[in-house]
Amino acid sequence: MILVFGSINVDLVARVATIPGPGKTVLAPSYERHFGGKGANQAVAAARLARPGQVVMAACVGDDAFGREAADNLTINGIATEFLRTVKSPTGCAFITVDAQAENAITVASGANLLARADDVPEALLSDATTLLLQMEVPFEQSLTLARRTRRAGGKVIWNCAPVPAGFEAADAATLLATSDVLIVNEHEAADIAAALGEPAANPSNLVRDPSTTCIVTAGAKGASAYFQGGEAIDVAAPLLKPVDTTGAGDTFVGAVAVALDEGFSVLDALDFGCRAAAQSCLAVGAQAGMPFRDSM
Repeated sequence: MILVFGSINVDLVARVATIPGPGKTVLAPSYERHFGGKGANQAVAAARLARPGQVVMAACVGDDAFGREAADNLTINGIATEFLRTVKSPTGCAFITVDAQAENAITVASGANLLARADDVPEALLSDATTLLLQMEVPFEQSLTLARRTRRAGGKVIWNCAPVPAGFEAADAATLLATSDVLIVNEHEAADIAAALGEPAANPSNLVRDPSTTCIVTAGAKGASAYFQGGEAIDVAAPLLKPVDTTGAGDTFVGAVAVALDEGFSVLDALDFGCRAAAQSCLAVGAQAGMPFRDSM
């Protein structure tokens, strides 16, 4: 069973000629609304690739239309939502402006995501059959608490350290690594964590401080690599294709790897599964729209 503890957002996207600077206003002909949040994205990716009933999400939404729609979207995608909590704060929302050169400016209003609590997850949900999937868009201390509880119960913790927050210090990084069976980051996030630890960014194997921990580093179109204690590494290339939209590819990779490891795949096979799923997700516009289903893999 995959338990996702993380963020739920609604993304509002406006396409403009130029991104406005301070004091400026630009007009967009319309806007798009998408379901998002790294937690929800990864839950959807996992649920589309997993066995029915394999994915559960614990999170917070507001008592508003966005929250109800976001919860319904999870249900439609086969995700168990009995551990979603409705709170007074508004549902998380991302305001995204995209210019004619495809550059973007993003403001995320965390809202209800800041109220996610480890206590929302009952002890009965944690066992040696649990794979906990975490990101960095809900309170770090709450994620740490749930990670520790999961490991005490014999479960596995997969932590996508994204985004790396401002002010992330050595103690934070060391604690996160100590509570991770699998760390998944992109090249920039790996460098940020290495910098926090005072390690050279060029060697991600330095992030592996326990023989039971694996560090997976994604590299976009180049594929992904896994690093183990002692310097051993394996690489998997991404399929060659012409992408339509890479939004959500990273979250698709994480969700796919979580499914693969939960089902007992080797790390090598999990990397291959993740790279193939992420590549397929790039063939449609939107974070969740292109996420593949198991029968298309």
